Amino acid sequence: MVDQSSLDEGLLPIEADEVEVHPDDRIDDERHDEENRLKPSFVSAVRGALERGDQVAVYELVEPLHPADIADLVELIDESDRETFAAALTDLMTPEVVAELNDHVRELMMEALAPEDVATITEQLETDDAVQLLEDLDEDDQKAIIAELGPETQAAVESALSYPEETAGRLMNRHFMAVPEHMSVGDLIDYLREEGDLEHDFWEVFVVDASHHPVGTCALNWILTTPRNIALTDVMKRDQTLIPVTTDQEEVALMFQKYALISAAVVDESGRLVGQITVDDIVHIISEEAGEDALLLSGAGDGDINEPIKEAYSSRVRWLVANLGTAVVASAIIAFFGAAIEKLVALAVLMPIVASIGGNAGTQTMAVVVRAIATNQLTRANTWRIVWRELRVALLNGGTVAVLIGIAAGILFGPEMGAVIALAMVINIAVSGLAGVLVPVGFERMGQDPAVASSVFVTMITDSMGFLAFLGLAVVAGLAPLG
Repeated sequence: MVDQSSLDEGLLPIEADEVEVHPDDRIDDERHDEENRLKPSFVSAVRGALERGDQVAVYELVEPLHPADIADLVELIDESDRETFAAALTDLMTPEVVAELNDHVRELMMEALAPEDVATITEQLETDDAVQLLEDLDEDDQKAIIAELGPETQAAVESALSYPEETAGRLMNRHFMAVPEHMSVGDLIDYLREEGDLEHDFWEVFVVDASHHPVGTCALNWILTTPRNIALTDVMKRDQTLIPVTTDQEEVALMFQKYALISAAVVDESGRLVGQITVDDIVHIISEEAGEDALLLSGAGDGDINEPIKEAYSSRVRWLVANLGTAVVASAIIAFFGAAIEKLVALAVLMPIVASIGGNAGTQTMAVVVRAIATNQLTRANTWRIVWRELRVALLNGGTVAVLIGIAAGILFGPEMGAVIALAMVINIAVSGLAGVLVPVGFERMGQDPAVASSVFVTMITDSMGFLAFLGLAVVAGLAPLG
């Protein structure tokens, strides 16, 4: 028998076999694979409808999708068909879809639209998404679009664009809930119900003084579970993480990670509350920064498959040219020992092994150090401890590899050659370990991104020292002449 109170409160349990699943509720199963990616067959169906000019079919195929999936679909459609595809979607091409688009794809689409159309989209976006939409456009396009915005949105966007790129000022949302400190919990609840602008999501209410400086914060669950007569100053949390507007977005992400934040107040130079940053924005930043560091280590630029070919070429070729210059240094060392190599073929056979193992060891250390710098694990306070740690790891690795290669070379070319390559391997891996630490740390101390060019210089050092150690030891051991 079912309790009447459960019926009144809508708490009657529903058995699974009583639920009728409508076919449309399983529509995503026809469009997504096991990893939640759009199936090739579905993408092909959309492309086929586009080629036939059947805009109704395109709309019906896309209509059930989430905005993020529609954005993925826009990126999968050929560039020449994107404008037609967007026109077929009509009201499905929402600001939420635009906000989810890849930066390069969004920039191309916005450039193809009239300023008033872009302004209409911008008006419906959160401030941080609106700024992201406009910041990569040409200055003239920016001005034309901003001129079409409403006064409030225009002021917010212009203010955000005045801050440096990739800072909290660009990232923050100007929609937040702030109340004066003289309120009670009851006053706040009444304000939220009657006068508060609750269009935007928020997880805490900021409490400010008469100068609009944040003095505390109240989580929503505190507000809902505290008696109405209690003053906000008695229940609010006074210790809070305040983020200056000029803080780099990577530092902001680290603060959220370190202090397990859901949202945080952003303050201007005078300490006034001007915005908030929420964890959903930080998830994107963490993903972007992690990918960016990995790509910078390889010299691949943005590494975006939607990046224009000219930009991809420009970002990659300069590091290949720099690598060519550093490779000349290693070649010069080999040329210096040319006579020794001519007399003893074993040197030419074993040289690549020394350089290759040293390069891999240096890359391993460099990757660890760049990550440690990015996550604030490596600071001025512990630099030398990390250097000593990585040197010990390198010596252990070098000793292990040296024994293996020494035995193999000794069997093939004699015990003296085995001893030479073993010692050269220890030296090169130790140098590689030091280079893998000191090069990125040096860039960081000079105010440069340690991920940008570290790999080029570490490779030069490991190759050059590998050849120098191996060939030099062979000459010293009398296995080959110097000239």
